[in-house]
Amino acid sequence: MKNIHYYSTGLAAAAVLALSAVLPGVAQAEDAYPAKAIRLIVPFPPGGTTDIVGRLFADRLGRELGQTVVVENRGGAGGSIGSGAIASAAPDGYTLGIATVSTHGINPAVYPSLPFDAEKDFTPISNLAAVPNIMTINPKVGVRDMAGFIKLAKAEPGKLTYASAGNGSVSHMMGELFKSASGTNLVHVPYRGVGPALNDVLAGQVDVMYDNLPSSLPHVQSGRLIALAVAAPERVKALPTVPTFAEVGLAPVNDASWFGLVGPAKLPKAVVDKLNAAVVKAEADPDVQARLAALGATPVGNSPDAFAKQISAEIAKNKRVAAEAHIKVD
Repeated sequence: MKNIHYYSTGLAAAAVLALSAVLPGVAQAEDAYPAKAIRLIVPFPPGGTTDIVGRLFADRLGRELGQTVVVENRGGAGGSIGSGAIASAAPDGYTLGIATVSTHGINPAVYPSLPFDAEKDFTPISNLAAVPNIMTINPKVGVRDMAGFIKLAKAEPGKLTYASAGNGSVSHMMGELFKSASGTNLVHVPYRGVGPALNDVLAGQVDVMYDNLPSSLPHVQSGRLIALAVAAPERVKALPTVPTFAEVGLAPVNDASWFGLVGPAKLPKAVVDKLNAAVVKAEADPDVQARLAALGATPVGNSPDAFAKQISAEIAKNKRVAAEAHIKVD
């Protein structure tokens, strides 16, 4: 029996020694992060707002972290292909990605099947930037403010049309949310992307457009479109006379679009904390702030927990809109 006791004690001691050898190694690996280049997946093609924001922060985070952050565009299926690649990556901090209202708010509400769970399969790190949305009309509509538009839409239900970037897009969901909040009946005209939709509104073939601010702003400034309201916490500096949706009594429509940093589920807390700290520092950079302002965007830089709550709230909101408007994308 004594031999067995000594043998067991020996095993326990060996286990403790092995564990003590491993744990410092894990801690050292996390302390040394990042020890190599980081891949940042942008789930949309180059050139759009998501890509611009992603590349801006890839450059700035690379400087903060002391390693190159390489952007990889993985577009397709409304951002679901790239988001799936983020979710399936190893949770070591060397594959990160950009999450948007589309990928982590709308897609879970309108697609019956996705290759990921937007809440369970990712580690939220921080919301990087908020971009106002805007409602514009062609001058041919004949009104110049929200009160006049709603009065016209209610007087002639089903006559006015609104263009979107496609079924289940941000512009589609915003249009349906506007209809619900305002008690109006507008006819949805889907397009294959923002560009074609915006072109037809500019040409007067469609009456209304809901859009991210950057792509519509030049046309408002030139007078080719009339802005009725912006979805933002406060008025946009570039359009100081245009009220927010909250100001015109349509608070449910007043949410801006956002672009955040996420990783796959189960990222180590030490890695998340280091990335979040780097984001917060980048957000304070005057150059980053100026470049975001040029997009009509504002820096956010919130905590992982706060960003996780934003994602959950966005999904819940869009599920309500999709159910009420019977929106489903196959």
